Amino acid sequence: MSSSSGGATPPARAPAGETDPAEATFEEVLTRLQGVVDKLEGGELSLEDALAVFEQGVALSRAGAQKLDEAERRIEVLLGGEGSSETRPLDLEGGAQPTPPSRGAG
Repeated sequence: MSSSSGGATPPARAPAGETDPAEATFEEVLTRLQGVVDKLEGGELSLEDALAVFEQGVALSRAGAQKLDEAERRIEVLLGGEGSSETRPLDLEGGAQPTPPSRGAG
């Protein structure tokens, strides 16, 4: 009944005029992701259009997660200065409360 190509779906690409999610800033990714959510929640899309928008959302979500991972690694490097390998989560509510690395008894 439906004419399925039987092949894998090509990866979602940025719509015309929009930056590839991997090249967008984190803030741009969030804004575009909110647009995807708004479109999907609007309920006005056909099934095919909804699937295409959903694919864009998945690509944006993955790009955002990758950007967060990169930021986390940068923070770990900054906190791990002076030869310390200590890492700790960033306290978003109270700000980062750095503690000096322990140097052992001596």
